[in-house]
Formats: sequence, structure tokens, C-alpha cells
Amino acid sequence: MDFKIELVFVPVTDVDRAKHFYADQLGWPVDYDQTVSDEIRFIQITPPGSACSIAFGKGLNDMEPGSQRSVQIVVADADAARRQLLDGGVEASEVDDQPWGRFVTFSDPDGNRWTLQQVPSWG
Repeated sequence: MDFKIELVFVPVTDVDRAKHFYADQLGWPVDYDQTVSDEIRFIQITPPGSACSIAFGKGLNDMEPGSQRSVQIVVADADAARRQLLDGGVEASEVDDQPWGRFVTFSDPDGNRWTLQQVPSWG
């Protein structure tokens, strides 16, 4: 049986600011943006090439904004990914070279931290 992760919630304080960051600065397409009521708004965004989307909004969960600290995204080229982040106005770490990969970290405006990993060629 397959178990597929398809959606990860990201807790934010300002939904429109988060949408601007993920869609405009990172360039991740918005799949869905629906206001259900004054208390509920749902936004789903999917990073290019990903089978897993992220969701944030208003009234969706009780996680503290900025508490998401461990989502990791695989990229083909850590240097190119870092340049893309910087070009979008996103602060990003230097590339951290480790035997198990090359890593770049960045945070959204609420402090939710993301890690990009370039997987090494094991062959």
C-alpha cells in the first residue's frame, strides 16, 4: 500500500502576505484560494514539480505561526535554487555542503523554515 504525503499545512499570521511570499517571491503556483466565511480561508500552493502541496489560511489549524521548521524540498541544483531565491528577494543561507547533500535554508515572513536539498550522486 502506498502512503503519499499530498498536503502540508504552514501556519501564518497574515494570509495575504504569505500568499505574496509563496506565489510572487518564490514563484509557486496558487492552486486554490477560497474564502469560506469571515473565519475560514483556504489557500493551496504547489511548488513546481512537487507531488505535495502546502496550505495555509485562516481558521485551518491551531499551529503557532512560524512553528513549521522541518519541511525539506529536493532540488536538482542547490546553487541555482539559491540564486532563484535571492532573485525573488528571499534571504537564503549559503550552500552548506555535506556528504549527504548540499543544503540551502530560508524562512517565510512568519519564520517557518524550509530546507532545500540537492541529493548527491551516490553512484
